[in-house]
Amino acid sequence: MENGKKRPGFEVRGIIPAVITPLTPEGRFNEQAMRKLINYLIDGGVHGLFVVGTTGEFYGLTPEEKQEILRVTIDETKGRVPVYAGTNGITTRESVMLTQLAEDCGVDAVSVLTPMFITPNQSQLIDHFKTIAANTSLPVVLYNNPPKTGVNLAASTVAKLAEVPNIVSIKDSSGDLTLTAEYIRLTQGRKDFNVLVGRDTLIYGALCYGAAGSIASCANVAPRLCADIYEKFMAGDLKGSLEAQFTLAPLRLAFTNGTFPAVIKEALTLLGIEAGPCMDPVGPMTDAERENLRQVLIHMGLIR
Repeated sequence: MENGKKRPGFEVRGIIPAVITPLTPEGRFNEQAMRKLINYLIDGGVHGLFVVGTTGEFYGLTPEEKQEILRVTIDETKGRVPVYAGTNGITTRESVMLTQLAEDCGVDAVSVLTPMFITPNQSQLIDHFKTIAANTSLPVVLYNNPPKTGVNLAASTVAKLAEVPNIVSIKDSSGDLTLTAEYIRLTQGRKDFNVLVGRDTLIYGALCYGAAGSIASCANVAPRLCADIYEKFMAGDLKGSLEAQFTLAPLRLAFTNGTFPAVIKEALTLLGIEAGPCMDPVGPMTDAERENLRQVLIHMGLIR
């Protein structure tokens, strides 16, 4: 397929966990733990897997490690759900390289975060993402996370980028539902462009505006609950969807305990799912923080 062309038959939708990268105590990728986690998530009803993203600690992985994680994920997933790869770089050159690496591994789509550390203007961001899209045949999901990068994709910028055939979606982790709604409003003319929300407390609200789903960190821990928000909403059970959203909210709000993504990894450990430590310098939660998290999981009905 020619670069920059949309891959037919691919639709971004549903609940897509931003999958952690399980590590050994020595800080190396734990393949067996990853394989078990993938099956836990798929059995929980998720609609895709997003690996080596922010929750997956992409910033601490070498290209070789990312390649290994992608190959293991694709092998274990066996086509049951689409696999999205984070191909985030500070420079356009780096993002193009990682996107092509992911395409060579056989992923279904890539998600590309805005550059971090530097602060390109909106015109430069348009050029950045257009260049990445032109150098791959994969569907591209834009990724807006200004709390982490200090760079925000304006709604008008996303509207322009939505005109590129293989830019098919945006994940918005701004936490600003007005901005998410503007992304949806301004891209309505492109029927095959969908908006995903990246703030787990806003899944229901974004669906009400017309979002197609969520890339959700909390779906690592509670995949069935997150999937219920989406599936009940799509089935017209708005009350059930909202109840699932309210049940999930305390877990996302607990992210303030510890340093991200420690809460997700430690919650999985409390559930008996091997996750390992975070990459240094992110350390473990304190005993008090861990007990608070345990109480959240008990109240959610995830552990006794």
